[in-house]
Amino acid sequence: MTGRADRDPFPEVRRTTVEGAGLDYLYYEGGEPDVVMLHATGFLPWLWHPIARGLAPACRVLAPYFCDHRPADPDEGGLPWETLAEDLATFCRQLHLDRPYLVGHSMGATIMTIAAAKFGLAPRGLVLIEPIFLPEGIYEMNLRVEDHPLASKSIKRRNGWHDAAEVKEYLRSRKIFEAWDEEMLDLYIRYGFLETDAGGLQLACSPRREAALFMGGNRLNPWPFLEKVSCPVLVIEGEKSENRSFIDLKKAASHFPRGAYRLVEGAGHLIPMERPDEIGMMIHQCLGLKTS
Repeated sequence: MTGRADRDPFPEVRRTTVEGAGLDYLYYEGGEPDVVMLHATGFLPWLWHPIARGLAPACRVLAPYFCDHRPADPDEGGLPWETLAEDLATFCRQLHLDRPYLVGHSMGATIMTIAAAKFGLAPRGLVLIEPIFLPEGIYEMNLRVEDHPLASKSIKRRNGWHDAAEVKEYLRSRKIFEAWDEEMLDLYIRYGFLETDAGGLQLACSPRREAALFMGGNRLNPWPFLEKVSCPVLVIEGEKSENRSFIDLKKAASHFPRGAYRLVEGAGHLIPMERPDEIGMMIHQCLGLKTS
């Protein structure tokens, strides 16, 4: 891997147990406030590194890995995000995090919203980047994987490459990765893929696992919880996000009692991977931190 990440100290990789499930997380030592960062569906906490290192050591930063700590089958309803929200609240309590700021992307943003509203997590503030708040009618449907707007795509992902060079060439050929920051892409290739017994590489979060996570998101309608979040909330949306065709984040922001909305021009759904410096600045502003 090349780029700035090689020159910066990496976080500790720690492990805790949440309701009987082993949960890995990245830990950056620092002061107050505590910041918890939760990744998008199918991705990993290492993709917060270029942003998290800018928060530490002023803040203590923790980034858990929500992919495979619990079993799930996409054809059996997947892994409920309500369960993951409860896991997040338990994670924060077990580690004695004092009213942390919560920063979430996509799935992570929705899980944090539910955790704050339903499971007694009392954050100082929420930064929700492209949260998955589907139209309410979808949550009333008993969807199959092939009918789900997100799971139907994720389960078809390619999942085999000869080496890292082939992975990088493939990713750069895909529209969703075109605008990624170079360091982010290197981090994803380094930590988001595993060696197979045959010597090639495959996704650390398999297509079926990612689909199971998306399917689990359909088990609970998050909209009624928005008005129950009392802390300041910033909802961030990418101008070019494909999700804008079926997710109304301006509406979502208006449902939070202390909600605000921000559009990132030219960015897609994966804003943190495309604009880490810009997202880092927004988080600094929300936390009231000085930028260097």
